[in-house]
Amino acid sequence: MIHIFLKEINSFFSSLIGYIVIGVFLITLGLFLWVFPETSLLEYGYATLFPFFSMTPLVFIFLIPAITMRSFAEENQNGTIELLATKPLTDWDIILGKYFACWALVIFALLPTILYYITIYQLGSPIGNLDSGATMGSYFGLIFLAGAFVAMGLFASSLTTSQIVAFILGVFLCFFFFLAFDYFSVMNVFFGIADVIQSFGINAHYESISKGILDTRDVIYFVSFIVIFIILTFLSVSKRKWT
Repeated sequence: MIHIFLKEINSFFSSLIGYIVIGVFLITLGLFLWVFPETSLLEYGYATLFPFFSMTPLVFIFLIPAITMRSFAEENQNGTIELLATKPLTDWDIILGKYFACWALVIFALLPTILYYITIYQLGSPIGNLDSGATMGSYFGLIFLAGAFVAMGLFASSLTTSQIVAFILGVFLCFFFFLAFDYFSVMNVFFGIADVIQSFGINAHYESISKGILDTRDVIYFVSFIVIFIILTFLSVSKRKWT
């Protein structure tokens, strides 16, 4: 697994694609959070990172499938998935190595955003007038969210030989599981069980963690969600590898 992990990290940063993806992520967030007046943190009038934590998941919907789309689609297209199978590696080694590499890359892309926290912390009146507990909880929420999106993106990549198709399918899965259940919950047909319907979606658990309280139920949800999609990826890879 470590071999695959290092191979994926090296492959990502040995090409311009890795730097472009991370660069676009940081520039997009930077423009929305510091330049555009409608969403600028400087226009809020008080110290808060709420716009950052509400906008980043929407950027993740496109960023993470762009990172994961080549994971298996490229291997399937080039026929190298069979070559990997001949090495002393199990399917789990391959899948988990790729999964943790992609997850690590997303976390790496998040690291520069700590500057946003430092900036708002210093701009507060008085200095430090910022809810650090909620901020830390929101970062944990983003990390869990990234893990769930990576699992879905990896599954999408395992289903096809086309990176474009893998990207589109990954975006759809991330969008559906993040927002669709919120829309379903307000439909009249689900009157009376709105909270139950909403709890199936990722957004409800992300918002819960973002309040600064690490609820065991939210952690179990994210871990279960990730495990389910990794298992689906395993089944997909196992099937495609020998067909």
